[in-house]
Amino acid sequence: MERITESASRYNHLERMTTEELLRNINREDHLVADAVQQVIPALERFVDALAERMGEGGRLFYLGAGTSGRLGIVDASECPPTFGVPQGMVVGLIAGGDGAIRKAVEFAEDDREQGWKDLQEHAIGNTDTVVGLAASGSTPYVVGALERARDAGLLTACITCNPESPVTRVCDHPLVAVVGPEFVTGSTRMKSGTAQKLLLNMISTVAMIKLGRVQGNRMVDMQLSNNKLVDRGTRMVMDGLGVDYATANALLKQYGTVRKAVASGRK
Repeated sequence: MERITESASRYNHLERMTTEELLRNINREDHLVADAVQQVIPALERFVDALAERMGEGGRLFYLGAGTSGRLGIVDASECPPTFGVPQGMVVGLIAGGDGAIRKAVEFAEDDREQGWKDLQEHAIGNTDTVVGLAASGSTPYVVGALERARDAGLLTACITCNPESPVTRVCDHPLVAVVGPEFVTGSTRMKSGTAQKLLLNMISTVAMIKLGRVQGNRMVDMQLSNNKLVDRGTRMVMDGLGVDYATANALLKQYGTVRKAVASGRK
């Protein structure tokens, strides 16, 4: 298997470059990521439609990865409740080595082929749930083993990777492969590969939530009002929705708790 993510950088003697040269060359490489993600959209469409159908029936979405990949999944999962007002546990991020690995690498945790499935079982995983394995290399045993067991158990499965024909693509229903090419620093997949994974995660969760009715127009009408900035944003949404002044909108929002409920009440 050709491991593109491990292939040599297109640049050499990085230590001899000026700061400007380093920054511009990294930026030049980053421009390639969006095009690579665009190539994945047909496969992504098929997956998101299947995902939204399952989630509409009460299924959950699990992201599972190691290192940077695992952390990116946790970030996306953790932002779904405040952004879209869904319950905690509807979207879950798991990382090899457990929560401690979010901040500090846990040596060899990703090499355990059985642990990923064990971690999923702790959440009473069922056949209406969906598992997305995140592995830039496409060969992480923690991810490959979990996806294989999940698919065998009848779950919907997908992977996000940057290496075509990698092992992870052969053990899931929906392989999502963004071929971003060699990293600026050889093998440093937290760079372009990580950016591609983040873009794909954004697309998966956002489109799924839109299809589940968690967005109206272009507004996050179920967002949690967890700080003053979001209260102000929600107030302005209510103002726009009802054509009322700030004070009235703010009072309605605080009374009903969400933009959706405040606007619906104001229209009665």
